[in-house]
Amino acid sequence: MCVYTQPPDTPIKGGLVRDFDANAFTQAFTHATSVQGRTSPNPPVGAVVVRDGQIVGHGATQPPGGLHAERMALAMAGVAACGADLYVTLEPCTFQGRTPACTDAIIAAGIRRVYYAFRDSDPRMPRDGAQSILAPHGIEVFQVPPPPPQADQALLLAPFLWRFQHHRPFVTIKYAMSLDGKIATHHGASQWISNAHSRAHVQHIRAKVDAILTGSGTTYADNPRLTVRLPHQGIPHTPLRVLLDSHGRTPTTAHIFDTALAPTLVFTSHHASQRWRDTLARQSVEVCLFDSTPLPLLEVLAHLHHKGINHLLVEAGSRLAGALADADVIDEVHAFIAPGFIGNPTAPGPIGGNGITQLINWQRFTIINVHHSDTDVHIHACRPTVFSNIHKG
Repeated sequence: MCVYTQPPDTPIKGGLVRDFDANAFTQAFTHATSVQGRTSPNPPVGAVVVRDGQIVGHGATQPPGGLHAERMALAMAGVAACGADLYVTLEPCTFQGRTPACTDAIIAAGIRRVYYAFRDSDPRMPRDGAQSILAPHGIEVFQVPPPPPQADQALLLAPFLWRFQHHRPFVTIKYAMSLDGKIATHHGASQWISNAHSRAHVQHIRAKVDAILTGSGTTYADNPRLTVRLPHQGIPHTPLRVLLDSHGRTPTTAHIFDTALAPTLVFTSHHASQRWRDTLARQSVEVCLFDSTPLPLLEVLAHLHHKGINHLLVEAGSRLAGALADADVIDEVHAFIAPGFIGNPTAPGPIGGNGITQLINWQRFTIINVHHSDTDVHIHACRPTVFSNIHKG
């Protein structure tokens, strides 16, 4: 084991610093982005080891049960980690989970300094964080200014931090609508409002989440697969598909019940027939039964929280989207706007539900960016408290 000896004139200190290797953090966030959506219930974390200005090791969090980013980077660095600096996007863990504490590996490797961007809000962390474990071993620990809210890196850890802070997944809703705010005609036709470029972008959004939620109306009308269809190397990413169907109206032959494509979890009630539920069980579909209908959305989200789902994408009709909006649990929006009118007052908009009576009560979102998606416009927005929660850690 390498034992790093701290020079006697170097003070042990912690806190927010501004003198750090910005390129190292850029590389760490790049590695974290590469595993986004594949690490739940753990967060997507990236780490690099820097010695004499050169990156000698890097890594990202592996799927559950695998190594954390810090251990991946330290393993690559080997003996070069002794006396080096570690840059990591999230504060190193100090506790035994599926794998040993990362602080143990940092100490054993002889790391000199640790720089991290975001505090770890896991309740198992000590009050003073990783510094309380590392400082007694002569390892300096610094938190650097986190990325600005508009940066993609700022949202990278939002789902993980949000789940611990609010005891439910981070909820993103995606929809395509016309210029007059319709997601389908008054006869129910919706394919396709958005263009091929926008639909391809949706695949990238799906690739970053842990689960995709839809309702029985969407599955009955569109029969979606809700899978990630992107070129991949190695094992493809298969988010959990979650269906809300209180009465068992989705045909058991629907694509969403083909568990060879991806796993599926169904929330339903006693109003769904026993035969329907038994058929799903034989198809390896997990069924969660509630006594009441409509299904209790907050309990559904709590169940997903306990399953370790950090990030939930909603692709549903206006009824389910409206119920989520009424419950004030939509945290992020991806809206694709196509340049055409549909018309007719009975044609649905993206958000149904009971709605609000006074504008003073509405939930305003912060626009992250607006850009062209070929002939469409893509608007990405978040609730403002997302950024304060991220930076609070």
